Parts: sequence; C-alpha cells; structure tokens
Amino acid sequence: MPQGGQIPIASAATSRRFARRLGLFYGAVFVLSGTHLPFFPVWLRAIGLDASWIGVIIAVPAVTRFTVLPLVTALAERRHALRGAMRLSAFATGFGFALLGIQHWPVLVFLIYAAICCLWTPLVPLTDAYALRGALHYGLDYGRLRLWGSAAFIVGTLLCGGLVDLIAPDKLIWIIVSVGLLGAVVSLGLQGLEGAPRAAASAKDGRGLLRDPCFVCIILSAALIQGSHAAFYTFSAIDWRAQGLTGLTIAGLWTLGVLAEIVVFALSSRFTLAPAHLVMIGAVAAVLRWLLTAQEPHAAGLIAVQISHGFTFGVTLVGTMGLLVRYVPAHMTARGQGYYAASTGVIGSAASMLSGPVYAHYGQGVYYLMALMAMLGGAMMWLVRTRVALHPQSAASGG
Repeated sequence: MPQGGQIPIASAATSRRFARRLGLFYGAVFVLSGTHLPFFPVWLRAIGLDASWIGVIIAVPAVTRFTVLPLVTALAERRHALRGAMRLSAFATGFGFALLGIQHWPVLVFLIYAAICCLWTPLVPLTDAYALRGALHYGLDYGRLRLWGSAAFIVGTLLCGGLVDLIAPDKLIWIIVSVGLLGAVVSLGLQGLEGAPRAAASAKDGRGLLRDPCFVCIILSAALIQGSHAAFYTFSAIDWRAQGLTGLTIAGLWTLGVLAEIVVFALSSRFTLAPAHLVMIGAVAAVLRWLLTAQEPHAAGLIAVQISHGFTFGVTLVGTMGLLVRYVPAHMTARGQGYYAASTGVIGSAASMLSGPVYAHYGQGVYYLMALMAMLGGAMMWLVRTRVALHPQSAASGG
C-alpha cells in the first residue's frame, strides 16, 4: 500500500534498521501462524476431539478479537506502549502454547486456548499499527514490510508440513511452541518509535470512528470477505489428508496461496485502482474461489483455488488498509486496527462456529455459505464506493 506524499523524517540507516527488525518480527509472528493455522486442527483431531469441538475451539481467536482485543489495543495506545504490548503478547503466546501441549481433555484445551488467545490475537493488529506508524515516520511502504510475514508463513507451513509425516500428529503442538518462543525472543529487538503521534485537542475519540457509517461499512465489508475463509482455514487440511495428500503436499498447497499473497504485497505500491475497488475485486475472487472449492477440486482445481488466495486475502487486505489509512487519524492507528480486528472477530467466530455443524452434515457444501458471505461483503462495499471515494484523506495517510 503506497504512502503517497509522506516525507521521511529519519535517517536512511535508522529506517533500514527499523525495517529489518520489524521484518524479523513479522516473520516470527507469521511463522507461528504458518505452523498453527493449517495443522492446529490436525493436532486437535489427533488428541481425540471431534468436528464439533474443533469448530468451537478454532472459533476462540475470532471471539477474543471482538471482546478482549479492542481493549488491549486501546490500552496500549493510551499508554503509548505499542512495543511493550507486542512483547508481552509474544511471550504470553509462547509459554501459553507450552502449557496447552500437555492437555488432552476438551474442556481444558478450550479454556487454556481461550486464555492464550486473549493476548495472542491482539499481536497482529498491534504490529500492523506499529508498522503503519513506522512507515509514516521512516518513509517505508506497508505492503513491503508486511510481505515478510507472508514469506515466514511459508517457512512455518513447510516446516510443519515436512515434519507431519515424520512425527506423530499429536506432537505437532511442540513445533508451534518452539516458533512461539522464537517470536518472544525476536520481540526484544524491536526499535522504539520516536515522536509517537498525540491526539489533537479537536480530534474525535475512538467511539467517533464507530459513528462514521463509511468506516463501519469498510470494516464490515472486509470482515465478511476475510471471514469467508473460516471453513477453509478449519477443514481444508483435514479434507486433504482424507483425500490421501501427504503433509508436505498440503504444506505445498498452502505455500502456493501465500506466494500469491506475497506477489500482491510486493506490487501493492504500484496499484492504481481505488482501495474500494480492490476490496470489491477481492470479494468477487472469494465468491468464485468458494464455489470452486465446493466442487471438491483436485490437481489443477486445487492449484487455482490456492493461487486465488492472492486476491481473496491479499488484494482485500491491501484495499482495506488503504481505506483505513484515510479514515483513521495517526494517533488512533492501533484503535482503528482494533475495531477492524474486532469486526473480523465477530463475523469470523460466527462463521467458524457455524461451519462445524454445517461441515458435519453437508461436507464441502459449507463453502456455499462462505461464498454468500463474500458476496455480501462485496455488495456492501459497492453500495458505499462513491462516498468512500469522496472522503478526504486523513493525516494518517501522509497525503
């Protein structure tokens, strides 16, 4: 996402150092996601949990996004402690997963995982807020900072995919624990943000954002499109293993999707379409992706499904960030990210919990529901596209 018009106010060496350290931390954050997202449900299945329990447990992060997460991001912003909150979140996540690894009873797994997610789920919004502020201060491009997270996701997925055929599935949790603790260590190297933006006397408070209909439409539209990935995130690895695919093949399919995402982030500074149009493109791609997935594709079909991730996730995210940077003042970046994450939490948790019983009864038919969600998100953005285009660019955008 280009930050047009901004003027770097730090030395080139300092900017490069900030970018390197943030890139490493993004990498650590997303290598954890790369091991957790595709294979955590496999571990849950391996320790004896059924599809209904898995659906409920996988919904926990989404629930914490609209309950605890906004409180954490708002508190970190009020105390001007983004970096400290990121470190606390990273350490709590690593040690929390270590405790989870010795549990097998569904209720205890659920409760401990819920506690972990209370401090883990704010990590990406806090990091995105830190990255956006750093991009403004140091004259960097958000998309190129964020792509290191996606690249690390590939590393995590391949790592876990390669090991899943060598170790018992019920031991996969220890790979997740290892990369979680790595993130905690890397967080110690994060650079401080000098001159953090302060609120102007006339600036509206956080609740003012929620009174802006366009802002609400932006976050709900994006949440519907991103939330439509819920069934895929939860059950794709289980389906593919049932089809006889090896762990490494599954990792390769996830890697293909993330490679498409990386290409989008790398080229994001060259995009000329309006952010609202990018979100609508992501919605159309998601509808087509889930309709194809519902047909239980193989070979070329699976490749097409995964390549489309660059559009359904990557283009949608770039467009969403471009819209948010127009609406959210610089001193409220973390709070704006918190509201966006909360909206994805509400919709994502509902989609995840609903996908469990729907999948249990209808199998791949659950993806028709996901296609409907994406269609609603695109329609919502289409309805407000004109008002969004006329909104004046905020100070946060640097324009």
